[in-house]
Amino acid sequence: MITTEIIQNLVDEKLEGTSIYAVDIAVSPGNVIKVELDGDEGISIDDCVLVSRHIEGGFDREQEDFELKVMSAGIGEPLKVDRQYHKNIGREVDIRLTDGSEYRGHLMKFDDSLILKLPASKKTKLPEREIEIAKSDLKETRIRVSFK
Repeated sequence: MITTEIIQNLVDEKLEGTSIYAVDIAVSPGNVIKVELDGDEGISIDDCVLVSRHIEGGFDREQEDFELKVMSAGIGEPLKVDRQYHKNIGREVDIRLTDGSEYRGHLMKFDDSLILKLPASKKTKLPEREIEIAKSDLKETRIRVSFK
């Protein structure tokens, strides 16, 4: 039986010593395996192919049939692991909290909490300011993509 732990071990083995890391690994019924990767300096299709081949090499298709999808973390997808937050310090983000409130600003720091620099607001007459948000209060964080 193919488990998430087995896939995680194969991915970790292949990526050890690189700047690439697993963001999400899922094994659903019918042995449909999905591996989502990211990297500190980005990720290429070749990186995905190498990981895919390594995972395939860890199984005998005569004994265990499976479907495998290895992909990069999608643009516009929510951040899932701490390392993605660190990679994106300085970028503009949209944040939704567990209480339903939302913020847009620049990610300034990330450790036990997140520091977000909010722009000045003419509407509410608030100056530019920084707020601190506990990691436990984060529901979703997405990088703002601008094509300016």
